[in-house]
Amino acid sequence: MTALNCPLRRFHNNRYVYNLHQKNGFTCMLLGEIFELVQLLFVVGFTVFLANCVDYDILFANKFVNHVDSSKVTLPDAFLPMDVCSARIRGNAFVIFVLIISGVFWLHRLVKFLYNVCCYWEIRSFYSHALKMTMSELSYATWQEVQARIVEIQKEHQICIHKRELTELDIYHRILRFKNYMVAMVNKSLLPVRFGLPVIGEYVFYTRGLKYNFELIFFWGPGSLFENEWSLKPEYKRGSNRLELA
Repeated sequence: MTALNCPLRRFHNNRYVYNLHQKNGFTCMLLGEIFELVQLLFVVGFTVFLANCVDYDILFANKFVNHVDSSKVTLPDAFLPMDVCSARIRGNAFVIFVLIISGVFWLHRLVKFLYNVCCYWEIRSFYSHALKMTMSELSYATWQEVQARIVEIQKEHQICIHKRELTELDIYHRILRFKNYMVAMVNKSLLPVRFGLPVIGEYVFYTRGLKYNFELIFFWGPGSLFENEWSLKPEYKRGSNRLELA
């Protein structure tokens, strides 16, 4: 039992257990996260390059280039010299602003990536030590098989201390806990997502950005309701504090 304590520390966050299975193991997850970081750098860098370092008059043959050996215009002919390109970038306040915002966002993604790697490494240990599944086996295992092993080891090791036996429904409730909270709050009209517009009538406004802000406030922001990813803060559990905290 002692040997399993470390791998099971994050079992309460079944989302990581589920995500690692859906991403086909630790290596695939790691590569996917790295490619996302590289993709962001490429998209921002390539967009800035196209906007500031290309002479489109040459590219679309509106301006001719003198060639010694050939009259054919090649793609490098449309590229501006490095000093001209860097000067145009430094002289464009909007581009500098976009680069700063993109840099801050990329650093945020990098910190999140490092945190996720640590979390998924623990879940990898959970699969290896508790569920007796290697990452190569995980790629061919169904989620139902993973669930069956979790239910089975609960009987032996009590990985969830709140219940003696786990069911598949308990596992799904833990995975979808935050989503269930959001669905319930929308259904009870506790979130301002419906607006009455003239002529059009009732309109639902629920974008990804708004959803992200709600999740930041309720679940994992500095002043969120949860002290960790599976437990409410004690003050929110006391009915006498509801009006004050609202």
